Amino acid sequence: MTAELPLDPAVVARARRLAAKAAQPVVDLARSHTTVSVERATLRLAGLTGADPDGIPWVNRLADAVQEQVGIDHGIALPVFHALKDYPDLDRLAHAAAADGVRFTLPEGHAAETAREHARAAVLHGFDRIDRSRSRRDELVAEIGDPPQRPWIYLIVATGDIYEDIPQAQAAAKAGADVIAVIRSTGQSLLDYVPEGATREGFAGTYATGENFRLMRAALDETSREVGRYIRLTNYASGLCMPEIAALAGMHRLDMMLNDSMYGILFRDINPIRTFVDQRFSRQVHARAGIIINTGEDNYLTTADAVDAAHTVTVSQLLNERFAHEAGLPDPLLGLGHAFEINPEVPESFRLELAHALLARQLFPDAPLKWMPPTKHMTGDVFRGNLLDGFFNLAGVMTGQSILLVGMMTEAVVTPWLSDRDIALQNVRYVLNACAGLAEDFHPPKDGFIANRANQVLGEAVDLLEKIVDDGLLNAIADGTFGIMKRPADGGRGLDGVAKRAEDYWNPATEELDRTSPDQDAEPMEAAR
Repeated sequence: MTAELPLDPAVVARARRLAAKAAQPVVDLARSHTTVSVERATLRLAGLTGADPDGIPWVNRLADAVQEQVGIDHGIALPVFHALKDYPDLDRLAHAAAADGVRFTLPEGHAAETAREHARAAVLHGFDRIDRSRSRRDELVAEIGDPPQRPWIYLIVATGDIYEDIPQAQAAAKAGADVIAVIRSTGQSLLDYVPEGATREGFAGTYATGENFRLMRAALDETSREVGRYIRLTNYASGLCMPEIAALAGMHRLDMMLNDSMYGILFRDINPIRTFVDQRFSRQVHARAGIIINTGEDNYLTTADAVDAAHTVTVSQLLNERFAHEAGLPDPLLGLGHAFEINPEVPESFRLELAHALLARQLFPDAPLKWMPPTKHMTGDVFRGNLLDGFFNLAGVMTGQSILLVGMMTEAVVTPWLSDRDIALQNVRYVLNACAGLAEDFHPPKDGFIANRANQVLGEAVDLLEKIVDDGLLNAIADGTFGIMKRPADGGRGLDGVAKRAEDYWNPATEELDRTSPDQDAEPMEAAR
């Protein structure tokens, strides 16, 4: 139980209606376009794996050949599976296409129906893998058990070498971590392909690949049995290959994925249209796989002031909620992000943090909120940093957060050593143990500082949503509304990989996902129209 803020239900309802109205043009855009990554994800679901001698995945080679010859606006499934009649499997077809030995065409009539039948069967096999992985997770949670407390303790591990990550992740789980996040190698989000196989070289992170997913999941399953609680695995479904990484995560039983609707636009300069199309597909996959997404509102507060821009976090959370619901992702899988990033020198900074955290908790009561630690105002003083992390942990417990990312006292100084992680986990364990039931006793006055601040932020969020509805979300992003980053709709990386769907566009993966991912929030959507 957490404290109740005196929020006006009519204002909250208005905020959601405005968010739905602001999101709808972007949803329409995502529904009417496709991308090379969506089409490559379809090939991955159909079973195509591997890479050529230069490390370029066969899904890229095959999709590129189809795009060059007939385009992707009709979907690549029919041209690919029509051409497959002359080859034993997709792998051989991809080899031939890479050697410029295949002429792709759009089949018609009986030939089209035959290709459609084979494509649908192949892609449904990939969804069967995702469904089996989800069932296996449920079985393991029932057999081994969930962590006994909330928030779950979330710890980052990333050496660049998957074989070094594994023992560090296992050690972290044994020391108390409930969620292991393998952060990606710097710059992977800008690669328009997903590397293949196990990787041993990465900068400030480890490459997200299907094989790395498989290796880490198997290792954490082993540790889960040893520690008596199911250890969840997190990676990143963002960047230019968001749909493909989502499909790989679903098939290899990852449990959480960082998947924000605007992060790639704002902080990686990826084209907005490319991002919104890809994020819709990826969230549909996450919904099918039962994967909790983590959104990235915390990042806004690393570039904008955490007090002045607090309402932009709330607006983004409401938009992320709407995009997630439209893609079929229910609240229990919606790990909305927010952060403890107010300058500690600001008077009453802790009370402001509590107000912002309680506002998020009350607006999204069924969402597994992800509470992010202080980073922007870490100075290199490890003693001050450890104290600040303790306050962050306390705020998380007092306001009933669901997922708590472990803060490091060496933030902005070095990549954490194992000893740093151990000290940070001691901090978390102490606060969670000493203050476990504090949320039951914490009830700020209804007309006090915390309640008034929360209502102020909500009111500012409604005002901003009204402006976004009038101006359009794509224009708001272009104007630097979020995180003070200005990203126009016709700029950024990856726009050349976007195509407007033709009238006869067909994709067995989107067909299946649209069929099985009903809108979780149909009433607000209808009201928005």
